[in-house]
Amino acid sequence: MKLFRIPLTGVLSLFFISAFAFCNDETTQEQNPQTLPPVETGQPNTNYKPAFEGQTRISGVKTTTPYEVTILSDKLSSPWAVTTLPDGRLAITEKAGTLRIATTSGELSDPITGFPEVDDREQGGLLDVTPAPDFETSRMLYFTFAEKTPQGSLTAVGKGKLSANENEIENFQVIYRAMPYYDNSMHFGSRILFDKNGNIFVSTGERSNMETRPKAQLLDNGYGKVIHITPNGQPVAGNPFMNTQGALPEIYSYGHRNAQGLAFHPVTQELWMSEMGPRGDDELNLIKPGRNYGWATITYGIEYSGETIGEGITQKEGMEQPVYYWDPVLSPGGMTFYSSNVIPEWQNNLFIGGLSSKHIARIVLRDNRVVGEERLLADQNQRFRDVEQGRDGALYAVTDEGRLYRIAKK
Repeated sequence: MKLFRIPLTGVLSLFFISAFAFCNDETTQEQNPQTLPPVETGQPNTNYKPAFEGQTRISGVKTTTPYEVTILSDKLSSPWAVTTLPDGRLAITEKAGTLRIATTSGELSDPITGFPEVDDREQGGLLDVTPAPDFETSRMLYFTFAEKTPQGSLTAVGKGKLSANENEIENFQVIYRAMPYYDNSMHFGSRILFDKNGNIFVSTGERSNMETRPKAQLLDNGYGKVIHITPNGQPVAGNPFMNTQGALPEIYSYGHRNAQGLAFHPVTQELWMSEMGPRGDDELNLIKPGRNYGWATITYGIEYSGETIGEGITQKEGMEQPVYYWDPVLSPGGMTFYSSNVIPEWQNNLFIGGLSSKHIARIVLRDNRVVGEERLLADQNQRFRDVEQGRDGALYAVTDEGRLYRIAKK
């Protein structure tokens, strides 16, 4: 297989940053970053003022460790997610309803089938994938997808066993549906990950339309939520709305628009989310149980038409502020925290795939605030759908255009 290697120049600079996390009452020795001007210089879409200093347009930083970027493959068909398997290989979903397995050198399996029919129009399709905690013995994979039915579509969660010859997902079973069905193909979310107790978090979208948007603020439906379920699709005991009359017991948080990134901080184990906003309000949120994240009552964005959203307010009592927001937008896809020490200055940094922005955002956090931002691979002209840390300490990213990238220390 031919490898396309793209050398990065100018990676050495006088700027060094260390991003070891703040964890509960313990702090690690941490250097303050020497900063650059903010990476965003474009005209914002609104004149809204941030709620606190550093909530948007934070100072820039620059990686000092030499690294290289390799295009491992350009043969994927509309990939949506990339995740690491226990043996170090990569599982990659393709929107039309197939799974591929890739080696870290770029060898691709044939398309793996066995899924129900998906609604792969526009933003739908076969979406996220994650291995079960016991994958090495069970070979079980969990997926999110846009389920297609005569009633419409919705975000569904399913599981199935990777066959011994790795050409099929066997006995696929739907374990959860974010009801109700709706006949469009927009804002499904949806990322899925296992927590330390073996339960599942799933993000859902509010399905985009003005008709469905208000459901993000209501607890009787699965739209615009973070869902917390068991591996069999049942609500997790202790969920915040278990005893709330009229509320779905699987709901963990609400008031979300269209979240395509979920990840646990490697030190604090706190749950973070990247969330697509409207025109001018993509967000990074720290997810807490039972909290309301405001959509579409508060927002730092406007409608695509330029009209004000709702009352045009950015803050309201009882609603959470984003830790960070982008205006103009990042269009955040999937994301991963970097926990390896192969590139020490990246440790505990967050990497988010940018779609319309066509770069990967490196986000440096300290005390649950963003203190630096860098744009990686901005010269590639690709829509970065997802990014994942491999077991080798490299980052792997997939793009809407069908590429698989490896970003690794030289």
